[in-house]
Amino acid sequence: MSALAFDLSVDHGAFAMRACETLPLAGITAVMGASGSGKSTLLRALAGLEPAARGRVQLGGTLLQDAAGVRLPPHRRGIGYVFQDARLFAHRGVAGNLRYALHRARPGADAPGFDEVVAALDLAPLLGRRVGGLSGGERQRVAIARALLANPRLLLLDEPLAALDLKRKAELLPYIRHLPGRFGIPLIYVSHAVEEVAQLADEVLILTAGRVVARGEVHAVLEQPQAEAVSGHFEAGVLLHAHVLGQAPDYALTEVEVSGQRLWLPHIDDAPGAPVRLRVRARDVAIALQRVEGVSIRNQLQATVLRIDAEPASAYAELLLALDGADDSGPHLRARITREAVATLGLMVGQPVWALIKGVSFDRRVLVGGQSG
Repeated sequence: MSALAFDLSVDHGAFAMRACETLPLAGITAVMGASGSGKSTLLRALAGLEPAARGRVQLGGTLLQDAAGVRLPPHRRGIGYVFQDARLFAHRGVAGNLRYALHRARPGADAPGFDEVVAALDLAPLLGRRVGGLSGGERQRVAIARALLANPRLLLLDEPLAALDLKRKAELLPYIRHLPGRFGIPLIYVSHAVEEVAQLADEVLILTAGRVVARGEVHAVLEQPQAEAVSGHFEAGVLLHAHVLGQAPDYALTEVEVSGQRLWLPHIDDAPGAPVRLRVRARDVAIALQRVEGVSIRNQLQATVLRIDAEPASAYAELLLALDGADDSGPHLRARITREAVATLGLMVGQPVWALIKGVSFDRRVLVGGQSG
């Protein structure tokens, strides 16, 4: 598999970044980190937009930069870049912005076609519009399409959803998720939002103070302390891989299966069998000693307590649960409940319990289907 290999340093005096990694040129790699951790600096360095960047960058078999003096300019690197603010040409309409990219596209027989890109991002109704009249989500779709039409070997997205509300984010995420599979172009996606990363990424790289502190497959990295340091303890949770069983259109619900157990979620527009990722926060999970009847919570999963971590400085404890029907590697759930509840229920390691998850905990959350685990 082709790869992006880099060994980069950027020194801005008060802030310095150093990153040395080899990333697969496939799927979506997310770069997470708190504000000021170096996420955008890394992307700018890869794209050739960071004058202070020193070191080596190699994209597949092409050397883009090294210490011996090789330093290809941005337009010759074969790297597309989508910024947080879209940066469309205000004097051109939507079609004009897109056709401009075609004129500057990297040569190649496999270049994405105009009609194909327009269809993939549902831009046909917007082609006659001026960019000033577009919504934030529409502007970002146009910006992504423009970047694709330049036929990049790699596409960098620098917090493209940061300025959008939850509704617009939920609309745009499925488009982004399907880009690598549809066009064969790998993505590096920068975000500090764990929900976006959980739904989009195949691999995750976490930056802290300009250094890579964690890297690996998304489900593993998001359970590490470094990820919790970015998202905050209040947002701690796990990523579950499920598949669609069916729909309940009268109630706008979708039924999915996780390790032989069933969950009801707000509607996801996918056919039976389609894979879905679900991020379940520890604070959204309640614990019962037996199945609870006569209650509005329909999502009740059988599990076993693997670990109980008390937080002596607070009222809470966190439980790690193994779902029944899963093997030793998971999937797991986390539940954050009060220490008083642990004592009152007499919870112990190895004890069978029921994990209760309210369906509304997924409401207005990011759910993206149609993707592999």
